Amino acid sequence: MHVTVDQEKCCGSGQCVLAAPEVFGQRDEDRIVVLLAPAPAEIHHANVREAADCCPTEAIELS
Repeated sequence: MHVTVDQEKCCGSGQCVLAAPEVFGQRDEDRIVVLLAPAPAEIHHANVREAADCCPTEAIELS
């Protein structure tokens, strides 16, 4: 799995961080998503899919 994020689309809701904190973080100044692990370990794949599904702006892309 490969993860990309579009920071321009991100609204800072933080749902991704709640779902997969090993893969996503947020910038302190504006709460925009920060990708911590673009190629997460398989053990995190389900949580990453959940994060992508719950993103209100569809800023997370999986391939």
